[in-house]
Amino acid sequence: MVILLSIGITAIYAAHSYAGGKQWCVQILWASIGCVIYFIVSKLDYSLWRNGAHWIYYISIILLVLAWSPLGKRHYGAVRWVKIFGIIIQPSEPAKLGFLVMLAALMARFEIISFWGSIKNLAKFFGVFCIPTTLVLLQPDLGSALTFPVMFFAMLYVSNLSKKFFAYVFVGVLILLSMVAFDIYGYRNFLDRKNLGDRTTTMKYEDRSFFPMKDYQRDRIIAFLFPDEVDPDGIGISWNLRQSLIAVGSGGLNGKGFNSGTQAKLGYLPKSIASNDFVFSVIAEERGFVGALTVLLLYALVIWSGLRTANCARDEFGTYLCVGISMLLLAHVCINIGMTIGLMPITGIPLPFLSYGGSFLLTCCFLQGLVQSVYRHQNSFT
Repeated sequence: MVILLSIGITAIYAAHSYAGGKQWCVQILWASIGCVIYFIVSKLDYSLWRNGAHWIYYISIILLVLAWSPLGKRHYGAVRWVKIFGIIIQPSEPAKLGFLVMLAALMARFEIISFWGSIKNLAKFFGVFCIPTTLVLLQPDLGSALTFPVMFFAMLYVSNLSKKFFAYVFVGVLILLSMVAFDIYGYRNFLDRKNLGDRTTTMKYEDRSFFPMKDYQRDRIIAFLFPDEVDPDGIGISWNLRQSLIAVGSGGLNGKGFNSGTQAKLGYLPKSIASNDFVFSVIAEERGFVGALTVLLLYALVIWSGLRTANCARDEFGTYLCVGISMLLLAHVCINIGMTIGLMPITGIPLPFLSYGGSFLLTCCFLQGLVQSVYRHQNSFT
């Protein structure tokens, strides 16, 4: 974790050094606070969080709701930030913590026998899942919302729930993807008619579609599926992805060297994203394939350690916590790196311990502190 934090600080420095940016200094501050939080949380018995799980969950929900209050900060039409006492936080990050702790506490309390035998308990779990997920989707923040079902179904999977349930879930996911595909097909036809001057296309597609997606989110999917068709010159919606691919590819085996990358320095990879959502591109350009692989191995070690700790936890609460935390990190890593190398549509989701920003970094340190606490107290009893 400390190595990843260090790599992140150097990457943020390299991404902004051309403009004299001081984001790396701020990141050092956040990393220092995060390490303090990590050590404090790791020393405490994690069962304390089980007793106060409902309060943590309620506070996280209140923070999400505050995004639509006068304390909320609107940026490019999204309400994803809240300013409290002069500090801007992203409520979706503590919401992940609140959801994890609350769900783990409920699952440890109510035994799961079978799907139909535990239908009331599953309804409670589903309610805890739906509230933060819906609020995050309404911000809208599709990237963060995608991490909630990953945590939810991973924690259910390690319970005693019948595997038939997950077969039904898989079918449901296929149906959902089919609905998305149908919606994107309609949007593509809508764009074709609009380009031909059809006067009936003056209304936004999101206002006439049954599917709850914004047009800019559809644009990202279209740009992912048909980049040469929607942006043949590469100067529109696919610009960030193309510049990211150039950065990753130009790094070669060993990279261009520290602070010697050009994509972020020359502004081709915009500074607004080079240090957060696309920080992996900066690392791959300067450190090459070896550096990128090192980052992936470090993440694999952190995630494997979390799953190993889940296996040796003293109770089910600790097991559920570690599984949920590990899958949250895995989701962030797969989605973020996948979008930087063109394997997934672009979504605004940060990379754990590497991306610039305080809310997610502190949340990650807190969560890793919980994993360490589960490992530290595996042989103690309450």
